[in-house]
Amino acid sequence: MKTFFKRLTILLFIVTSCTLAQAQKVAGAKHSTQPKTENVAPSAADSAATDDEELDSAAAEQMSEPAAFATDSTQVEQADAPSIHKALKTKFIEGNAGFMSFVALALVLGLAFCIERIIYLSLSEINAKKFMADLDLKVMSGDIEGAKSQCRETRGPVASICYQGLERIDETIDNIERSIVSYGSVQSANLEKGCSWITLFIAMAPSLGFLGTVVGMVMAFDQIQTAGDISPTIVAAGMKVALITTIFGIIVALILQLFYNYILSKIDHLTSQMEESSITLLDTIMKYKLKK
Repeated sequence: MKTFFKRLTILLFIVTSCTLAQAQKVAGAKHSTQPKTENVAPSAADSAATDDEELDSAAAEQMSEPAAFATDSTQVEQADAPSIHKALKTKFIEGNAGFMSFVALALVLGLAFCIERIIYLSLSEINAKKFMADLDLKVMSGDIEGAKSQCRETRGPVASICYQGLERIDETIDNIERSIVSYGSVQSANLEKGCSWITLFIAMAPSLGFLGTVVGMVMAFDQIQTAGDISPTIVAAGMKVALITTIFGIIVALILQLFYNYILSKIDHLTSQMEESSITLLDTIMKYKLKK
């Protein structure tokens, strides 16, 4: 019995010793694997960061490629797109150069008259109020020759009318008034000189366009008769000539009409200045005569 307990005790000691040794081995293995895990974790994080950078760079390249392609395509489209000058030239030729030449000639001549009138009217404008104030001071001070000299040295219809009035300052007021009115009519006619030609070209441009329309329709019917078939291609050629000439004629008329209205506004402004200055001059002459 004692031998049995002795053997059992030895057996338990051996089992306990083996269990403790196994536990120590497991603990040692845990301590040895933990640094390795810590070392592996940073390397995994680094590889993940590297992968993210590669993905970002690839995405940036993919985004830049469509942008570069879009830029290239835009440049190609801009290079292929015709300029306004070329487009107008093409439409001018397509609209039958014979009729379009008359429309272009009407535009050129009409603009020439408009520019000439605008320059003339702009040079005729002066500061009428300041001019009449200076003239009034000279007349009231008795310096009639100085007032005449001022009128001669000043451009425009206002100064010319005042000069005609001062030339007859020794006559009666009625004679002075008639002289001013008569010369004012002459100056008004000079202001409107050439405007009739502008209205002529304004009326001619659409008429030439409609003439091209009629001729284009006749050409279309002739082509249909020759071909013996109503083909869209045959009809479109004549209709194209008809519509293009009409469009250009209307555009020319609109351009000239804008310039013509501007010229009329300047003429009205100068006419009102002439009338106001004439009344002021008569009042000044009346005061001068009463003062004498």
